[in-house]
Amino acid sequence: MYGIKHLIVSVLFTFLIVGFGTAGYMIIEDWEILDAFYMTVVTMGTVGYGEVHELSKAGRLFTVLLIFFGVSYFVYVTGVVVQFMVEGRMRTMLGRRRLDKKINRLKDHYIICGYGRIGRVLCKNLQKKPLGLVVIEKDRELIPLMDEDKVLYVCEDVLDEASLIKAGIKRAKGLVAVLSTDADNVFLVLTARQLNPDLYIIARASYVESKTKLQAAGANNVESPYEMGGTSIAQRILRPTVTNFLNLAVSAKCKDIQMEEIAVTSSSRLTNVMLKDSGIRQRFNLIIIAIKKSDDSMLFNPSFETLIKAGDTVIAVGEEPNLKKLEDILNP
Repeated sequence: MYGIKHLIVSVLFTFLIVGFGTAGYMIIEDWEILDAFYMTVVTMGTVGYGEVHELSKAGRLFTVLLIFFGVSYFVYVTGVVVQFMVEGRMRTMLGRRRLDKKINRLKDHYIICGYGRIGRVLCKNLQKKPLGLVVIEKDRELIPLMDEDKVLYVCEDVLDEASLIKAGIKRAKGLVAVLSTDADNVFLVLTARQLNPDLYIIARASYVESKTKLQAAGANNVESPYEMGGTSIAQRILRPTVTNFLNLAVSAKCKDIQMEEIAVTSSSRLTNVMLKDSGIRQRFNLIIIAIKKSDDSMLFNPSFETLIKAGDTVIAVGEEPNLKKLEDILNP
């Protein structure tokens, strides 16, 4: 910003000095505006084309003064332009180095491949949680947008293994492939699975027939935005109240009710404690609607005698502050 201001001031001073020189010749030598302007530019540029008309003594002294200011000023402008270019380049390099350092410190993060409409909405929702995120997007025109959204990014071709490694795929927990074509997503999933066999991969499919290909390539989950959109519209028609409740429960806009899943760790003091003895309902005014067991089985509406075990995932509904308190206990 400082360099840009200097550049703007320099341009304004250029017009000011040219105007001053033109006016000076018009007043001292009584020249026409075109002759005075030409003489000013030639003098300031020190090109030595010669005088337009014979100069008087006063005109010669004015020319000497104009040469002095003109040469000094052009040296200054040259320095400002060079400084602006160097500082801009340095700022870009330093900014990229800071991004790389932050990315290198990440572990168990998620890599979002593609920052189009779906990728950006996805990142904005994931940023609501303290998750590590890295975006890979090759379109350099989206860099200002990613800077504005404060996401870490690698601006390279995501189909190149080097860009995935740079984004820390070997340390990552998951990857989301939301590229524009199914063919690119299939190739991306294949590459990502080879680089990290334990990676959890979610892929976007534009066509239903592409789902099997993405799953065969190694995607753990395949979602179709069009299919999801159609299903959502159908549910709003068939079950409007249920749909509104679920939307409120998973939306950050509603503070009165939220639905959250909380992993239970072995360090929790509620491990191996029955629901009736946990005090969750009495202390936090929360409803436990389901518990996902470590073997991926789902226990809906668990009884009050159900044991909370390490490795379980508790799905609770209630107010956001109370859900946070429960999370501090189940996953300290």
